[in-house]
Amino acid sequence: MRETVKINVTEPTYTAITGITFSQVDSWFGHTRRDLKLDIIYPEDPEKLYPCIVWICGGAWLTMDRSAHLPYLAELARSGFVVASVEYRTSNEAVYPAQIIDVKSAIRYLRAHSDRYRIDPERLGAMGESAGGYLTAMAALANDPAYDVGDYLEYSSKIQAACPWYPPTDVTAFPYSSPLEAAASPESLMLGMNVMLNQEKAMNASPVNYVSKDAPPFMILHGINDHTVPFSQGEILHDKLEAAGCDVKLIAIEGADHADRQFFQEGIWQHIIGFFHNKFNV
Repeated sequence: MRETVKINVTEPTYTAITGITFSQVDSWFGHTRRDLKLDIIYPEDPEKLYPCIVWICGGAWLTMDRSAHLPYLAELARSGFVVASVEYRTSNEAVYPAQIIDVKSAIRYLRAHSDRYRIDPERLGAMGESAGGYLTAMAALANDPAYDVGDYLEYSSKIQAACPWYPPTDVTAFPYSSPLEAAASPESLMLGMNVMLNQEKAMNASPVNYVSKDAPPFMILHGINDHTVPFSQGEILHDKLEAAGCDVKLIAIEGADHADRQFFQEGIWQHIIGFFHNKFNV
């Protein structure tokens, strides 16, 4: 059997590149240097530029894998985006603010190489889960120049839309039973201090501390039954952004625990794609 078909070319081809070094940071007690890397999926389209979504993996700031969700990120890319999944230092390597410094370094790198990857430098967004959701919110809200360290400082690290999943947003509001429990928490390990004993410093490292009327649009995803990062953490950020007059939506997912399967269903990804399509006029 033989069949001849004619295909109308309406979409670009997409290419994935893994392990791109975007920064170098101190390692092994400051004696050595190591690369921070990102994976990127982009359209080979010479005709136009595309909005870029930066994905930030979770893992309680203790572990992360930038390539873990590439199958889903590929689907997001084919919806009309460049997608870059970025690495950051975990809390056993460096304490706050190293993590947000790394994310902002990646954003500046992407703007500096926007032509190479067909990125529209005026349309960068971020999305991440849990610890990555915290970093997404910080990237959107914390514009202190102290967080811009390293290369490509002539480029902005600001983003224009944010979609954090089940993010820690006020690390002073976690229900620790005692300072001893707090000392061993992922939040304390990331911040390099006991959250319960250093409330003011912990608040200064919380996304809610940076909310202003100038915040970019937000869509927050949070499971109502989250036993790791309480649903109230998403509510706190939503309510503060709303009170400031910002463009914000909280999607509360019935029955969902932390990092539950509901977040990887088609219905949620249609919400995500629709949010970024709308905010970036795709």
